[in-house]
Amino acid sequence: MKWPNKFVMFSAAIGITFGLCVLCFAAPQTPRPKLKVFISVDMEGISGIVHSEQTTSGTAEYAAGRKWMARDVNAAVAGALEAGATEVVVNDSHGSMRNIDPDDLDPRASLISGSPKPLSMMQGIDASFQACIFIGYHAKAGTEDAILDHTISSSVVRAIRVNGVELPELGLNAAIAGYYGVPVVLVSGDTAVCRQTGEILGKDVVTVAVKEAYGRLAAKLVPMGEAMRMIKAGVTEALGKVGRAKPFKIAPPCRFELEYFVSAQADMGAMIPGTKRVGARTLGFTADDYLEGFRTLRALIALAPAR
Repeated sequence: MKWPNKFVMFSAAIGITFGLCVLCFAAPQTPRPKLKVFISVDMEGISGIVHSEQTTSGTAEYAAGRKWMARDVNAAVAGALEAGATEVVVNDSHGSMRNIDPDDLDPRASLISGSPKPLSMMQGIDASFQACIFIGYHAKAGTEDAILDHTISSSVVRAIRVNGVELPELGLNAAIAGYYGVPVVLVSGDTAVCRQTGEILGKDVVTVAVKEAYGRLAAKLVPMGEAMRMIKAGVTEALGKVGRAKPFKIAPPCRFELEYFVSAQADMGAMIPGTKRVGARTLGFTADDYLEGFRTLRALIALAPAR
């Protein structure tokens, strides 16, 4: 019996389609490359921020400041996911570390909130991450052209040096990421912190300047919409070359020096075993492990009375 041509063609089409489906299901699926991204977000370097009343809970402008903080970090999260991130963890790293309203954060990211935390601004980082991002960071204490410049505590710390090099928070925290082999790939903030990023971490780290300071409490601001676009694009660019990024490591032994604003702030810390008074207002100590040294540093800062 001779089958009609149309029937033969239809049967062949069914057979081919079935065969393709079998091949698709049988073929091994290539796993998506893991790209875990850690984001530490401070507040002084956030788009729009120029004054402590915008960064301090209980003040009239704080509600607006924390909204801007969420916008900046959400732009970074969006950029990370666009670049192929498989997981994004955000650590609220300013003050009480309870600034980001969970309802305001992109639901595709996890939030670490509250303090104290053993690794402070870097709590949650470990060797499972492929990249670290700093959003809203600021320049070190004593920087002339920087918004709200300080190092960890504006009432206690005049300077922190590790192995003779004065470091801002970005350097101290990048060394924690580097301890786990994780590179910092992007920093956002004012032009001063972007400059210090290049000096400490190298020119390959992407920087996004969202404002240019005219002093400690005034700046020319990049329009909010443009700042969000810049952060998102910067993160996507930075993660696109993450394989070439190098972690920032501090070789042990690590010699820490903590310089306070006034000598009385060094009195209590000088009683801690292992610390040495190397000046009227400066304490020094050595650690064979950077994380142990960092924790000691944080404790010495916490012990000091505000000036």
